[in-house]
Amino acid sequence: MKVYEIAFSPKFLKTAKKLKPNLKEEIIERVDLLKNEENHHKLKVHKLNGKLKGRYSFSVDYKNRIVFTYLDANTIYLHNFGSHDVYDL
Repeated sequence: MKVYEIAFSPKFLKTAKKLKPNLKEEIIERVDLLKNEENHHKLKVHKLNGKLKGRYSFSVDYKNRIVFTYLDANTIYLHNFGSHDVYDL
């Protein structure tokens, strides 16, 4: 079982501070699942294309998603969080 460390971009942290408590809790739960590679299928982690090629995404809920990259073999870097406009980096 592969377990990742999670790093957060300043933009991600700034966005997260403004969220309602119930959505913050959902993000914390999803990010905790993301740490374990076995959960990536459950989270429906997928590669992005176009200008976001090389990045990945997964949904937090029906509306919101998180965009990330693998910094190295042990670290996931969370870039941003939001609705589909999150893809406009």
